[in-house]
Amino acid sequence: MAHLLGAEALHLEYPTRVVFDAVTLGIEEGDRIGIVGRNGDGKSSLLGMLAGTKEPDSGRVTVRGGTRIGVLDQADTLPDDITIGAAVVGDMAEHEWAGDARVRDVIEGLLTDLPWDAQIGSLSGGQRRRVSLAKLLTGDWDVIALDEPTNHLDVEAITWLAGHLKKRWPANAGALLVVTHDRWFLDEVCTETWEVHDRIVEPFEGGYAAYILQRVERDRMAAATEAKRQNLARKELAWLRRGAPARTSKPKFRIDAANELIADVPEIRDKVSLQSLAVSRLGKDVVDLLDVGVTYPSTGSGTQAGSGTGGKTVLKDVEWRIAPGERTGILGVNGAGKSTLLGLISGTVEPTEGRIKRGKTVQVRTLTQRLDELLPHWNDPVRVVISGLRTSYTLGAGSKAQDLTPGQLLERLGFSSAQLSTPVKDLSGGQQRRLQLLLVLLDQPNVLILDEPTNDMDTDMLAAIEDLLDSWSGTLLVVSHDRYFLERVTDQQYAILPGPDGAGRLRHLPGGVDEYLRLRQRVESAPATSTAASAPAASGLDGAALRAAQKEAAALERRIQKLTQQVDAAKHALADHDQSDYAGLGERMKAITAQEAEIEELELRWFELTEQIG
Repeated sequence: MAHLLGAEALHLEYPTRVVFDAVTLGIEEGDRIGIVGRNGDGKSSLLGMLAGTKEPDSGRVTVRGGTRIGVLDQADTLPDDITIGAAVVGDMAEHEWAGDARVRDVIEGLLTDLPWDAQIGSLSGGQRRRVSLAKLLTGDWDVIALDEPTNHLDVEAITWLAGHLKKRWPANAGALLVVTHDRWFLDEVCTETWEVHDRIVEPFEGGYAAYILQRVERDRMAAATEAKRQNLARKELAWLRRGAPARTSKPKFRIDAANELIADVPEIRDKVSLQSLAVSRLGKDVVDLLDVGVTYPSTGSGTQAGSGTGGKTVLKDVEWRIAPGERTGILGVNGAGKSTLLGLISGTVEPTEGRIKRGKTVQVRTLTQRLDELLPHWNDPVRVVISGLRTSYTLGAGSKAQDLTPGQLLERLGFSSAQLSTPVKDLSGGQQRRLQLLLVLLDQPNVLILDEPTNDMDTDMLAAIEDLLDSWSGTLLVVSHDRYFLERVTDQQYAILPGPDGAGRLRHLPGGVDEYLRLRQRVESAPATSTAASAPAASGLDGAALRAAQKEAAALERRIQKLTQQVDAAKHALADHDQSDYAGLGERMKAITAQEAEIEELELRWFELTEQIG
């Protein structure tokens, strides 16, 4: 593979510390590199030096002649007074860019919901970010450097971006450098991972799962000098090996020693104890949404729903009985009604039809995307904030329960003793977010709603928060575009999908995020006539037919869930099978493929039924 660019003896320092010291790296054609590390350790600085947007204090970066480097940083540099079209394709004639398959693919993947002639100044921060990304991807580059490209993207857009980058160049051409905290994205796209820490850059083979596996082995061989990080990595590795073994199958390094570390690691959550404690705290009734709908009036504003004659119906026919100890992820495109659904549960939004039944002991708290909990303490040092809180907090259940002080909780969330004297306003975005979570948890709710909790978090901090949530006993509802986090902390997923009339319906997803993406693809690709034609059929079901359809759909959900578990178990068993027994492996893979085909057929039938049920 040809050499594209290299860094020799890079040194970078700020007035208070040295960031890099004598770092030497090389990037070859075909490299797909993910850059991870704690916030503040220099990931963006490294990306900038390699891409040529930041000068090192000493050392040099050499680039092969003619190499074109495209960069997406975190700064918003788009002028307000141009249109989306001008920003993305410049002054190219329409027939030129419309005839380019790559440009059409990028526009369809990122900008279909935005008017082509809209002014950049009229867009939200997330929409501007998508335009910047589209502008970059329509160009012809040998190396693409992306700094947090998944920020402000929903699950569908992130999935599209991963697919685009995987097929953008042939296998041994082009190069990708990406800084991101999205661990699913790292696993999906990257073949190598660089960890930035302690003024060095340490390379690992494979994506995020492979990196975690090797890091555990590294720490074992180094006598576990970083005990806290190792324990978190071991727990996460146990989940990765049990829940997603295929992710670690590609690397060629020896994994036996690392697997010995997790042989006795228990399940990440003691579901029985946590469920029992949740029932004792909540009772059997939490929040029941009974045939609920929300229509916002066509005039006026605000968060309260009104009768809204001629208004917009956001949610309709929502039937959801939330159980004590339930851990659910909620998916949906921007504007689908996720915030409205969370408002119904928390009590900040009233339904315009149907009713909501709440348990007497329910206490709901929401970790919002705003920093409302911190505003009263904005000028106070962190130690003053926690001094006014309860003296202890119980984590876990049964024999694993432990009482922690607020200070101990802060330590688990990555705060050092020196940071306790820092005013809240001077904390980084990630530190403020973690302190906000602490204040919410110490309020001892029994229903916790997390609205995009992963913003401004590095991968180690996300692992620490996941570890904390594993011991939290109560009902947990999560809205997040971070697919890895969503699958890691929840046990099931629901989606808000449009019905025949355009209003959002709540759908259970037995197949998880993958099923949601398939359903969304079908919704997007279905012609408008088929939607219109399905409406009479849906409304035409009589009582008996409706009950029969609902019964069949429920049976299909159970069957899909059972088959999915069997496929997962069969894939786990592949790892223990004799790898030299090609015939045996082939037979097992044939059986797995047959089961996966059956799942797909059942999902198609389930989708047809749910469309009829409405």
